[in-house]
Amino acid sequence: MSEQAVVQGRRDFLKAGAALGGAAAVGLGGAATTAAAAAATPASLPLAEYEQWDATEIALRIRRGDVKPSEVLEAAIARAEAYAAINAVTVPHFDLAREAARALDAAGQAERAARAALAGVPFALKDLGVALKGTVTTNGCAFFKDAVADHDSTLVQRYQAAGLNIFAKLASPEFGQTGTTESRLFGATRNPWDLERSSGGSSGGASAAVAAGVLPVAHASDGGGSIRIPASHCGLFGLKPSRGLIPMGPKSLEGWLGLSVHNVISRSVRDTALLMQLSQGPEAGARTVPPTADLLAALEQAPRGLRIGLFQANLFGAGVHAECIEASNKAATLCAGLGHHVEPIDLAALPFLEMAGSMGVVTASGMLYTVREKAVGREAREDEFEPIDWQSMQKAKGYTAEQILKARNVFDRGGRVLDELFARYDLILSPTTAALPPKLGELSLDQPFENFARRAVLASAFTSMFNMTGLPAMSVPLHWSAEGLPIGVQFAAPYGGEARLIALAAQLEKAAPWANRRPPALA
Repeated sequence: MSEQAVVQGRRDFLKAGAALGGAAAVGLGGAATTAAAAAATPASLPLAEYEQWDATEIALRIRRGDVKPSEVLEAAIARAEAYAAINAVTVPHFDLAREAARALDAAGQAERAARAALAGVPFALKDLGVALKGTVTTNGCAFFKDAVADHDSTLVQRYQAAGLNIFAKLASPEFGQTGTTESRLFGATRNPWDLERSSGGSSGGASAAVAAGVLPVAHASDGGGSIRIPASHCGLFGLKPSRGLIPMGPKSLEGWLGLSVHNVISRSVRDTALLMQLSQGPEAGARTVPPTADLLAALEQAPRGLRIGLFQANLFGAGVHAECIEASNKAATLCAGLGHHVEPIDLAALPFLEMAGSMGVVTASGMLYTVREKAVGREAREDEFEPIDWQSMQKAKGYTAEQILKARNVFDRGGRVLDELFARYDLILSPTTAALPPKLGELSLDQPFENFARRAVLASAFTSMFNMTGLPAMSVPLHWSAEGLPIGVQFAAPYGGEARLIALAAQLEKAAPWANRRPPALA
């Protein structure tokens, strides 16, 4: 797929969104975007009931012959176009997906029953760090806007083997380097709950698309909170798996020395469990992989008497919004009511500030490596990058091998502290973020670094420690602010503890359901 094809495909997509939504998709003020989103409702779009189904339900209906793959695909595309003001889709693959859907439509009942678990279910990939052969992944960066993949990522192969019909890539900030989804290349992705606010980052395209009802579940990745932050900001479920559980290859088996991992953002816990069940496990060359578990069975295994440590301090020293504290207190009360034991803990032994400084060394070096390793046949130019990322890459040129090894060492020291804590507790409960969903622009990579840093410590204070230590953690949508904004709470588990997280999430989902909560402007 050429740069021209990407640009034309996106132009056509935005034109369609303008026609259906009543306004252009990018660069509008709040009043215009609200009008655009409100112009389309589920009842006015094809297959009105589509937005009430999760991926598991869609797959079941396709297998039974209740709906055709092409029908659900067109339902997803129509919503992507109707809600284009949210700006979640960056690279449409509509024609590829339509061709695949038409082929599935022709199947008889016996063939449908024999097909993969999610055959025909619409799906989208994050536009970062993943390859779909013959298509562009931009990484949210102008330097890669015409970089066509010559292979499929191992994870994409597993998604395709599961039957998912990939129809687009979804927005990410450049290299996933911030807790919002805004870029010079594609503009700002808006939160369906408040179009003047961020949908989170860096998987903000995924969270916006799922919250808007374009998809029930979407691919996402997390290098410092990039699944959990957007899930929290958009009222969704997001689980960052243990390091090594979901494949990252084939060309690179770890992202940022293991900081970055892949999974999904979803409306239902069972969709996340199913996607993880179908994608987990080692790939060729992998050496560090946690044991896999039956995550679908975990959905039915309500946990009893969990020992949960409650942690609510911002280790950057920047404070925590009162609504985020309230959300975690409310979750603690809910867990206690379900028979679990919750008590306060501290993490004074965690070398957090040293870990955070080392994280900057690793992520900057990772960006520089990506640019050099995946060069597009010429030297990179400063005007092709966000200012903060460009500055970070220039600094990375001076980092030494000793600094990289020291970074990994301090991450492992932090992991030891948390492992010792998990000898006494089954889970750690905390806010997901230290602040409400930020206004657009507050976490942009196109501003003075000092301004960015003041806000960034509110986004990842609770999430990043579990990337640095390789532990699984999830954001669960259990609270909405006085303004009606979603606020997630985070639960973290020992290495390989995904089944424990899924079991608790399913229990919480039954006790305090969230799937039917819809952004008011789109309801």
